Amino acid sequence: MEQREEAQWEALAAERRRESRWKKIAPVFCFLGIPWIEALLRLADADTAFFGLGLLRSLFAGAAVGSLLWLAAVLIPRKGIARGIVFGVLFFVGAVAIAQRCCRAFFGAYFQLGFLTGMTGQVAGDFLGTALSVILRNLWFFPLALAPAVLFAIFRKRLVPQQQEGRSTRARRRLASERRGLGIAAGVCAVVFQILTVVLCHVGGDIRYYTVDYSANSAIPRFGLVNTLRLEVQYGLFGMPEAKLSYQPPDTQETVQPEEPEPAPEEPDQSGGFLPADSSGEAPAEEPEPIVYGDNVMDIDFESLMASDSGNLLAMDQYFSAQTPTKQNEYTGMFEGKNLILITAEAFSPAVIDPERTPALYELANSGFVFSNYYQPDWTQSTTGGEFAVMTGIIPTWVGSSPSFSASVGKAMPFALGWQFQELGYNVHAYHNNSYTYYKRDQTHPNLGYPFTGIGNGLELANPDLWPGSDLEMMQVTIDQQIQDYLDTGTPFHTYYMTVSGHCNYGFGVNHMSQKNEAITEGMEASETVRAYLACQQELEYAMEYLMDALEEAGIADDTVIALSADHYPYAMSEGDTDYYPELTGVQDTTRDTSRYRNTLILWCGEMEEPVMVDTPCSAIDIVPTLSNLFGLEYDSRLLSGRDILAPDVAAGQVGTDMHLVIFADSGYGNSWISAAGTYEAYTDTFTPNEGVQVGEDYVSQVNRLLQDRYTHARYLIDEDYYRHLFPDAP
Repeated sequence: MEQREEAQWEALAAERRRESRWKKIAPVFCFLGIPWIEALLRLADADTAFFGLGLLRSLFAGAAVGSLLWLAAVLIPRKGIARGIVFGVLFFVGAVAIAQRCCRAFFGAYFQLGFLTGMTGQVAGDFLGTALSVILRNLWFFPLALAPAVLFAIFRKRLVPQQQEGRSTRARRRLASERRGLGIAAGVCAVVFQILTVVLCHVGGDIRYYTVDYSANSAIPRFGLVNTLRLEVQYGLFGMPEAKLSYQPPDTQETVQPEEPEPAPEEPDQSGGFLPADSSGEAPAEEPEPIVYGDNVMDIDFESLMASDSGNLLAMDQYFSAQTPTKQNEYTGMFEGKNLILITAEAFSPAVIDPERTPALYELANSGFVFSNYYQPDWTQSTTGGEFAVMTGIIPTWVGSSPSFSASVGKAMPFALGWQFQELGYNVHAYHNNSYTYYKRDQTHPNLGYPFTGIGNGLELANPDLWPGSDLEMMQVTIDQQIQDYLDTGTPFHTYYMTVSGHCNYGFGVNHMSQKNEAITEGMEASETVRAYLACQQELEYAMEYLMDALEEAGIADDTVIALSADHYPYAMSEGDTDYYPELTGVQDTTRDTSRYRNTLILWCGEMEEPVMVDTPCSAIDIVPTLSNLFGLEYDSRLLSGRDILAPDVAAGQVGTDMHLVIFADSGYGNSWISAAGTYEAYTDTFTPNEGVQVGEDYVSQVNRLLQDRYTHARYLIDEDYYRHLFPDAP
């Protein structure tokens, strides 16, 4: 009997020791689960520095959530429910981390959870193969991100043990006292860690990304995944913090001029004196009176608005009224009355252009206006951001959990070319050779003044199920009727195309356009990825060839303008650790470098006999104001983010509100930019001046402030529906 009782006591003691060990492990596990996921996501992102303030913020936020999980495990009496809560949170955070990792790897950006869930169905339906390839390349991340949830599922009964029946009253009281103590400790830890997190989020220069300029892409690198999810829920329920705009015009005059050129050498004249080297000895001819050009402005009574407005509207009145408008110039109205075909080409790159392989694109790119300093920034929104920039002249931002394009639906957009040309009596239409609902184009494009047709609402293609679809076929079934209507009625037309043939994936076994045009790349010394990319872009060449032939045959090439730009560079040429874009372009860079985003803007008209070379730094947001000036449209240059590329720029080294500026998206380390003076790389915080240019000590800070003003007001143009405030009768 004694031996039996002794054995029972020993077994009970062993059980209590095991319980004690697991009691110690349980809170540690809860504490480490979420921080592990945070650290893993940060470590997988090559563009984000692992150590730093962002790491502390994410770890403290993870510890705060871990404390709450521990609190739930301790206090909830029904342990099945407690286990379910802990497992559910760990699994959810891990799954979101996986989704964000795939987005970052493919798009180069983190997305709001609301945006991700809204696009799930379309991604699965329209390019599932692309999504699967991304998943396979990042498959290693999945078990690591889900490891806390899996381990908890295995050891759940020990980490959160069921209360044992039959214990003595004294034992139950002791356990209740322990739970209260553990609960208090967990609660205190949760509060302390959350306070530390919030304090750290308000430290440094990142506070605006935590509040008024919040987006997942800017927040995750700076504050971590948990903080970002919390902010998205908070702002989704209660709205984004309203920026208290208070515009103060920057001091833009304290600058340094470019270095003075050396004086021209002098040479003796016949009398022994000296004349300038370029002098003929004759009296200089009288210079003609300079042409005085007006401003691209509209009659807006900002003074009356400022007298009646308040809050953000007042600050916006002050900001836009203080902007220096761009000047009209020798090209103003040059294309007045002509047809306009505007094309956003999917994943287009200058490397596509070749005199033998793509003669139509080569002719277009080297005729008309030739832009040697054009960029297509990555707006962290994939195609929808690039398309918004091309079509509106406004910097794409995030408005709550929505990108600018979808957030603009229902808002007045009077300077969109669709509305502008409709007011002039043009026949206006837009086409896309993909599902008409993709990226909500059935809503966004009509809001910009375009009757819109895609697959599913009127665009009849022979093979609508091919992925990607044919640009050539889209052009064949649309352009002839527009030309014929013009010939029959004399009514000019404006047509917008969003192409899709250049869409990833880039491989001969997965891309129908690559398969169709594979022969064009035979014998090319390049990887399959590069060859497949060039092959699928060949379909755009055939579309442009068909378009130019149709215009020539109809005799209206001189009456038509073609403008073409990319929506973004082909980011899908990066596969895991292999980046094929340098192979394609010959430029050794990374996604952090501005050189990656150098692209081509085509602006062609058949009547231009000689090309006009333009070296002004420019990007997609400059297309609308440039075309508006060329066509002599009525617009106010102060109310757009972009600038007319052909308008005079400020002197290199100077800063002005009307200066030309290429603005790159913030990818977690700030905004890079390019001006006439040089290039600022945010990742390294370095400014490289152009040859022969000197700038003042405050030049970078001045431009950074001007840039931030443009970014902020681009968002609030949409958020406040400011155009409708100015133009109540706008459609």
